[in-house]
Amino acid sequence: MEFFLKQLDYVQLACPKGSEEQAREFFVDVLGFEEIEKPANLRARGGVWFSCNSITVHMGIEEPFSPARKTHPAFEVEGLSSLRQHLDQHSVDFSDDADLPGADRIYVHDPFGNRLEFLEWH
Repeated sequence: MEFFLKQLDYVQLACPKGSEEQAREFFVDVLGFEEIEKPANLRARGGVWFSCNSITVHMGIEEPFSPARKTHPAFEVEGLSSLRQHLDQHSVDFSDDADLPGADRIYVHDPFGNRLEFLEWH
């Protein structure tokens, strides 16, 4: 092959028009991401971008909006039990899943109903 894949650059999730503040509250205040500036030529489309370590999430406006209930990004974490407590403190529901051998994981839905996975490998 003449090319090779280096890494995942970003994950795009959808949100409804006008929901940028809800996205900020969830990704910044609850999950600890930082908001990053969108390029000037893309700002008129709406949405908001976030980054945490090497992870970048773009929340793009989709009309009509339909949440991703099955497809999802999976974020590897250190300290999943602490994340569970943190989510409880912020009244964010999650569901445990023990079906992946060697991993402890939970599923969370963002304020728009998009599914997110957080897992810690043993």
